[in-house]
Amino acid sequence: MRVDYASRRDRMVRLQLARRGIRDPKVTRAMTRVPREKFVPEELAEFAYDDTPLPLPENQTISQPYVVALMTEALELDDDDRVLEIGTGSGYSAAVLAEIAAEVFTIERHPSLADAARARLEALGYDNVHVRCGDGTLGWPEEAPFDAIVVTAGGPAVPRSLREQLAQGGRLVIPVGVERVQRLLRIRRTDEDRYDEEDLGPVLFVPLIGEEGWPAGSAARESPARRPRPSGPAETVAAAAEPFDDIDGADLAPLLERIGDARVILLGEATHGTAEFYEMRARITRELIARKEVRFVAIEADWPDAHQIDRFVRGESAAAHPERAFARFPSWMWANRQMLDFIRSVREWNAARGPAGQTRVYGLDLYSLYTSARAVLAYLDDVDPEAAAVARARYGCLAPWEHDPAAYGAAALRGRFDDCADDVVRMLDDLLRQRLAYSARDGDRFFDAVRNAALVKGAESYYRSLYYGAHRAWNVRDRHMFATLEALLAHHGADARAVVWAHNSHLGNAAATSMSASGETNLGELCKDAFGDDCYAIGFGTDRGTVAAAEEWGGTMRVMDVRPAHEESYERICRDSKVPSFFLPLAAGADPDARALLMQERLERAIGVIYRPESEYASHYFHATLPLQFDEWVWFDESRAVEALAVEYDPARLPDTFPFGL
Repeated sequence: MRVDYASRRDRMVRLQLARRGIRDPKVTRAMTRVPREKFVPEELAEFAYDDTPLPLPENQTISQPYVVALMTEALELDDDDRVLEIGTGSGYSAAVLAEIAAEVFTIERHPSLADAARARLEALGYDNVHVRCGDGTLGWPEEAPFDAIVVTAGGPAVPRSLREQLAQGGRLVIPVGVERVQRLLRIRRTDEDRYDEEDLGPVLFVPLIGEEGWPAGSAARESPARRPRPSGPAETVAAAAEPFDDIDGADLAPLLERIGDARVILLGEATHGTAEFYEMRARITRELIARKEVRFVAIEADWPDAHQIDRFVRGESAAAHPERAFARFPSWMWANRQMLDFIRSVREWNAARGPAGQTRVYGLDLYSLYTSARAVLAYLDDVDPEAAAVARARYGCLAPWEHDPAAYGAAALRGRFDDCADDVVRMLDDLLRQRLAYSARDGDRFFDAVRNAALVKGAESYYRSLYYGAHRAWNVRDRHMFATLEALLAHHGADARAVVWAHNSHLGNAAATSMSASGETNLGELCKDAFGDDCYAIGFGTDRGTVAAAEEWGGTMRVMDVRPAHEESYERICRDSKVPSFFLPLAAGADPDARALLMQERLERAIGVIYRPESEYASHYFHATLPLQFDEWVWFDESRAVEALAVEYDPARLPDTFPFGL
């Protein structure tokens, strides 16, 4: 099958570059024009526009598209500029530069790469690119001066020769540092002997080998001229962390001060089965209820299931039964001892307050298609039997699929049941048109019915979209959760404040992760876009221990060992800090060294209801930029599984988090 690379290029520019802040139209236009698939090994062509670097011969790499765009934009190029590039590689970056500048001179130290890049660039018609094999640290003095110089490898310091070959007013962009502690610098020559230096943030490149770089065959070791403070990533995180010994004794005052008057507080989790995540979220939430007057807690659960918990915390039912409310796979996600302790504490808080001062519990998710439809019918049977009859007819198209709603999506894909989508939308519209008449009888019951009708609409769209691709279905789900959150905030009034419990993958800003490159959004991104600084997002992480999870869909929950984190992950840095548990502020105003260091994109782990340790790297890691994803990070070096409550569930029913596990 022929691959549409042009469409992939457009998508790459839109999702990987524009959404990360690349704004120069000359750069985005150049990235759209250059066929990256021609600059990678043939067997990797299908991955050319993925958000990742790719290997080249001679143990070199072609940088990920975003890094190429970032460095090109930093050069501030004009169309009459002459540019020097150090580190030709496959020639891709040189081609991007050649789309903007008048002439490009590029140096590669490996003869085989230089020859291949020269032939490739000539074949593609880039006659304004000149390739030389040699020591890039010495520059190209006979063609100097240059308006811009870019170096695609990290050196111990800025080579003197490159400074001298920079024209007055010229810009030099280069990674400088030791081992994995590199900074991207922009050097601007403002006078004959004056250079201004600007730090653009942390990066990670292969060593710059040469007479004015690192010696051949050596690692990029400590440079006396640029000794980092502290000595490495782990030490930097340790210096910025706010340690605590145990959850109950943790001092939350600094965290609460950072949260400030935020209206929406997002509390994540890196797994769906770690006790410490639930216990710390419970501790933080209780403090927010008491000190910040939080009106409701919204959880990654279905509306009718959470409604049973809400009735308990408000004293309308005598016993808490999360094991009944959450009786289908994955039951342990909410039917666990830690959750039970939390909802009992909310009930105790509410018991001393009138209805107006109580804290509510709601569900944001959309899997309870048929339970919600029945709830709408039950409500209408009480308040408007004629409308109930209409609702039964409209929802009737969903009835054959009650025990396998995913099969409804397959049938809808074949063009059958197209009217069903219209029917569930009309049902919600009819309810909303009767708002004044229905809500006058019992506003809370009416609101519950509307949210159930909205859930039916969202679930129908979700199951239909499953067969158009998982990314589309994910977006339907998270947009439904956001719409539910917005409705709850409106229902509780302009001053209402909310706490949200969900997985990190839902609450961390998707624009700061590889999700964005796949066209996915999430609840966290939607909240940040809508509420800005009125939203405070807190992520959670752990290195090792145990977790409650299953090996397959509908499988039996097991307490499984969590593997120590991957060496290229944020979790590994936290582990190496040797601080067992801590809060780490990440938002603007946090420790500048830690925040800058963590701005380097790394791996991050996500364990859902399914855990596959044997394929952990492929199954559970994604790329992220932590300080743009969260405002705060909570760390537990070693953690334990939640204590699941005994339940009986029907494994034939669709899992709560199908098909994502998150």
